[in-house]
Amino acid sequence: MSKLAGQVALRLLIASFPAAFALSGARAEEGNAFTNLFKYGGTTVPPSQAAPLEEAYCPTVEVPEGGAALRNPPGATATAAGVRSQTTLGRLARECTRLQDGSIRVKVGVEGHVLLGPAGAPGRFEAPLTISLKSSGKVVASRVRRVAVTVSPGEAQGLFSIIEDDLMVPAAMTGDYDIEVRLGGGAPPRAPAKRKPPAPAATSEAPVSVPATAE
Repeated sequence: MSKLAGQVALRLLIASFPAAFALSGARAEEGNAFTNLFKYGGTTVPPSQAAPLEEAYCPTVEVPEGGAALRNPPGATATAAGVRSQTTLGRLARECTRLQDGSIRVKVGVEGHVLLGPAGAPGRFEAPLTISLKSSGKVVASRVRRVAVTVSPGEAQGLFSIIEDDLMVPAAMTGDYDIEVRLGGGAPPRAPAKRKPPAPAATSEAPVSVPATAE
């Protein structure tokens, strides 16, 4: 090869080098160990993560009327001399977590105490506790637990604490539901039926029938 021909070949090689380098760089952007390390901090592409879930609706815990305390024997008044004990609710807590399918998992915490009455004595006391989730007045989920409290000799009261988890709200009801806690098991007591007012008595202005007389 002549000296002139060698110089021409060298110039062609130098001119084509940037284009070859650029082409190689374009291919590298598609993903290799070096670019993955630069982008993700590792040699492999991490799996795609699901979009963050919408924050779960989490209503405050409600206690229905008459559900905050339970006396033993049932039906006794607070000042009755025959009351042996009274179980009373204290602090309430809740936690709501939205799941991938749109439903909500609810956790409820309940604290309370048992207080000895005039006829009470130290010992072990139990009371039913109901935790319910409701939507439009209908029960979605319900759990009944028996809380047990031991009042030691020389003490006037004992404390209890429970946590109930995995109460599920279906996806279709997650925007409108209630959390209810009450002492007692089974269906809540119904409010006494209202008595109908008596029918109004006849007045002097009311028409009065007159018996027919013989002519």
